[in-house]
Amino acid sequence: MTPLLEDGQRWRVVPGDTLELLPGLPDQSVDAVVCDPPYGIDIKNHSWDGTAIRRQARQAHGRMTPGQAFERWTTTWAAELHRVLKPGGHVVAFGATRMTHRLTSGLEDGGLEIRDMLMWIFGPGIPKSRRFDGGRATTLKPFYEPIVLARRPVDGTTTDNLKRHGTGALNVDACAVRWPDEPGMRRWPAHMIASHDEHCQPNRCADRCPVDEIEAQRPGASRFLYVTKTRRSERDAGCEHLPARRLAHFPGATNPHKKPLHNPHPTVKPIELMRWLVRLITPPGGLVLDPFCGSGSTGIAALLEQRRFLGIERDLDYIDIARARITHWSDGTDAAVQEVPPPVRPTRAARRRPA
Repeated sequence: MTPLLEDGQRWRVVPGDTLELLPGLPDQSVDAVVCDPPYGIDIKNHSWDGTAIRRQARQAHGRMTPGQAFERWTTTWAAELHRVLKPGGHVVAFGATRMTHRLTSGLEDGGLEIRDMLMWIFGPGIPKSRRFDGGRATTLKPFYEPIVLARRPVDGTTTDNLKRHGTGALNVDACAVRWPDEPGMRRWPAHMIASHDEHCQPNRCADRCPVDEIEAQRPGASRFLYVTKTRRSERDAGCEHLPARRLAHFPGATNPHKKPLHNPHPTVKPIELMRWLVRLITPPGGLVLDPFCGSGSTGIAALLEQRRFLGIERDLDYIDIARARITHWSDGTDAAVQEVPPPVRPTRAARRRPA
C-alpha cells in the first residue's frame, strides 16, 4: 500500500503511473482532489496526452474511438478517487473544451456526483489549427478552460457528513470576492474565474486584457475572481538549477517564450487560481491529492493555503520540477505571496500597457 504522509510531513510527490498507484492508497484517506489531468487531445504529440491513454483503455476494454477510450480511462481513475475520498470530498478537474463531456461522464461513471462546471477565462491563447486558402481554418482561438466540480456522495445529510468527516460543503466565505473600494463587502464566489493579461499591474490593465474588455462593455459585470496567467518568474521560481529547455505548445506554433524555460511544462496553471480552488473545496488542514501532479502548482497552492499535499507524477523530469517548485514556495522564499493580493479593479481610463 502506498503510504500517504509520514508524521509531521507536509507534502510528498510520488513517482509512478496514477492508475497503478491509486489502488494502493487507503480508503477514505483524502479530503479533496485538485487536478489538471491529461486532456486526451495529443497536446504537443506527448504520448501521455493521447496514445498512452488510448493504449491503456483499449488493453482493458477492447477497440473503441479515441473519445470513448479517454472516457473509459477517466472512469478508471475516477472510481479510485471515489474510494480514497472521504464521503462528501470534492474533486476539481480541468479539461479541454471538446473533451469535457467525456471527462464529465467518466467522473460520473466512476461514482462521483457532478456538482457544477466552472469556467476559467483568459485572453492569451494559441490557435492550434491548420490554415487553408481563403482564410479558412479548423479551430477557433482558445479563450477559456472548463473545470468540472464533482463530489463523492455524502454520508447521510450534508450536515451529518460535515460533523462526521469535515467534508461535503464549499468554503464560500473563504473564497468570497472582496473589493478595495467596497470595505466590508463580500460577493458570493461565482463559477467563473478571469485571467488578466500577464502585462497587467494593480489598477492598470494592459491592452486587450479580457477582464478590462468585459468591464468596458458592462461596468460592474466583471466582479468575480481575477488571476493573471502564469508569468515566467512564477513558472521558473525554484527551478533555476535545472536544465533550461524551449517550450513549443504545438508543432509549428509560434513560441510565446522566446528564451528557454527551466519549467517547460506545457500547461502550467497560475498559483493564485490553484490556491482559490484548493481553498474552495478543502477543509482547513486537510489533505489534497493531485494524481497528475505535473510541475507541482497544486502542491504549491496546498502548502500556501496551509493544507497537506500528496502528488503522483509519472514523468521523472516533471517530478524534479515539481519538487523544486514546491520546496521553493513552501520554505518562505517568496513570503510576499503568502497573502492573496486584492483584485485588480479595471477601469477604462486606466487601460494602458504598463511601461
